[in-house]
Amino acid sequence: MSFTHPTGTRGARQPGRGFRWMNRLLMRRARNTEGKTMGMNLLVLTTIGRKSGQARTNPLAWFPGPDGGWLIVASAGGAPANPAWYLNLAAHPDQVTVEQGGRKVEATAEELHGDERAEAWAKITAEAANFRRYEETTDREIPVIRLTPKA
Repeated sequence: MSFTHPTGTRGARQPGRGFRWMNRLLMRRARNTEGKTMGMNLLVLTTIGRKSGQARTNPLAWFPGPDGGWLIVASAGGAPANPAWYLNLAAHPDQVTVEQGGRKVEATAEELHGDERAEAWAKITAEAANFRRYEETTDREIPVIRLTPKA
């Protein structure tokens, strides 16, 4: 199944550009360490802009996925719209790079649906309660994406 693009009608304020300095700090940390930062596992996700065609990087929390992959969450802090990186993944799911702990891996992205999403969501919210709060803030179903390393 492909990516969906549902937007909610309510939620927290969409994260803005004020986080740029923090994102740079988190990306540096994610690229150089495998340990947790602020209680989270971090990675740097590089996508291709759906409109610009330019590489876009974002630091994201990740959770262990099957077969050595990563699970990421398009929460946008509980905002009613999906984050831009999600839309970039939807446009180019096979042009993804993950950087974490000194390694850089080409990957493919797939949005989880149905029982597979429900199972992953239960594991994610058990480990990181803030995602459960985001879900309560917005009326959209928060996407869970599996990143799988390319062979």
